Amino acid sequence: MSSQIRLRLLPRARCMFDEPVQLKVDGLRSRQVVTLRARTTDDKGVVFRSSATYRADGSGGVDLQRDPSLSGSYTGVEPMGLLWSMRAAALHKRFQRTKSLDPHVVKFSMHEEEEEGGRMLAEATNERLLIGDGVSRRTIKDGNIRGVLFTPPGGGPFPGVLDLYTFGGGLSEKRASLLASRGFVVLTVALYGHDDMAKNIKEVHLDYFEEAIRFLKKQNEVGSKGVGVMSISKSGDLALSMASYLPGVAATVWINGCSANTVLPLYYKKSQIHPALMFDISKIIPTESGAANGKNALHDPLAEENKATLIPVERAEGRFLFVASEDDLNWDSKAYLDMMVERLQRHRKDNFESVRYSGAGHYLEPPYGPYCPSSFHGVVGMPVLWGGEPRSHAAAEVHLWKKIQEFFRAHLSCDATQIKAKM
Repeated sequence: MSSQIRLRLLPRARCMFDEPVQLKVDGLRSRQVVTLRARTTDDKGVVFRSSATYRADGSGGVDLQRDPSLSGSYTGVEPMGLLWSMRAAALHKRFQRTKSLDPHVVKFSMHEEEEEGGRMLAEATNERLLIGDGVSRRTIKDGNIRGVLFTPPGGGPFPGVLDLYTFGGGLSEKRASLLASRGFVVLTVALYGHDDMAKNIKEVHLDYFEEAIRFLKKQNEVGSKGVGVMSISKSGDLALSMASYLPGVAATVWINGCSANTVLPLYYKKSQIHPALMFDISKIIPTESGAANGKNALHDPLAEENKATLIPVERAEGRFLFVASEDDLNWDSKAYLDMMVERLQRHRKDNFESVRYSGAGHYLEPPYGPYCPSSFHGVVGMPVLWGGEPRSHAAAEVHLWKKIQEFFRAHLSCDATQIKAKM
C-alpha cells in the first residue's frame, strides 16, 4: 500500500448504523481507475461483499458523494452504494444482525485494478454502532414477557414503543436499539422460541401483548400516555389487532403486513377472536433461482369464507402509519393497505396516513444494510423472493426510517407528570 494514498471515512470512521458515511480518496494519479470494495460478516458468519469502479479526478481524488461508479455492484452516483449493494456469495441469504452490543464492522479497501487480484492501495474500517452512547440495554423476564428493553440516557420523559420486529423465534434487537438511540424507550419482545418459551406455537394470545404494553407503560422514563407499536410482515396483523382491541395503543406503524389475521388463530381472554388466513401452496410459483414467488398465495381475505379473519381496524382509537412496498413479492401489501384505507373511510375514520414505495421489496429495515432479494421463509418452508430493486429499496429505507421517528414523535406526546406519578 502506498503511504501517499488515503481512503478516508468522514466525518469519522465510527458512526451509528443508520447514519451515512462519506468515502473519499486522495493521492491517486490523475484519472486513475480504481476499484473500491466492501466486506462484512453477519451474526451467522455469512460474508457479504460489494465492489464499484471509479475514475479519479484531475487531482487524483475520488468522492463517492460526487463521482459515479462506472461498473460493479451498482453504477452512478450512490454515496452509500457499497453498503446497500453488498451480497452474500451463497444464494438466498438474508443479512442478520440481531444483537445490539457489538458494532457492525465493514472493511473498505481500494485496489489498483478491477480484477479480483488487483494490488491493494488503501483500506479503512467502518464501525457502525447499533446502540448509541448512554443507551441502556436490559434483558426482560417479567411474568410472561421475554424481551429486551432499551432506554435512552437522560431520564426522560420519552415516548414508549413496543417493537414487534418479526414473527419468529429469537429476538432481533437492531431496530429497537437504533430507535432507542433516537430518543424512545423501546421494548422488543419474543413470541416463541426464545429463552424458556415454547419452541413452536399453534395459536397467538393477545393477552401477551397486553401484558407487554402494561410493562412498558410502567417504566419510569416513559412519559407518553399511550405507547407506539412498530411491526413488519406477519407482526403487522398482530399490531393491527393490538390497536383494535387493546387500550393504550396510541400510534401503530404497519409495514408490509396483512389486513387480516394470518397463519395462526388469534385469542384474547381465552376466546378465539380471529381464525387464521392461510396460504394456498399451489399458488406459490417456483423460479429458476430456487426461490418462489408467493405474492398471490395468501387466500383472499375479502372472500365470504375468510371475512372472519379481517381485523376491525375501525375500532382503533390511535393513529396508523400504513407502509406498503409496491414490489413486495411476499404478499400483496399494497392491496391490504388499500383494504384498510377503504374500511376506515367507510367508517368515517381519518386516523391514518399511508406511504407507498415504488420499487421497494418486502423487508424494509433501518437504512444502510445489505438489500435482500430472497431468503428462507419459515412458514412456506423454502426460499422466497422478497421483491424490490436494490437502489429504490435502499432509498425507501432511508425515507421510512425518518418517517417512523416523525410519526411517533407527533402522536406519542410526553408529559413529565406521567413520570412523577410513577415515582
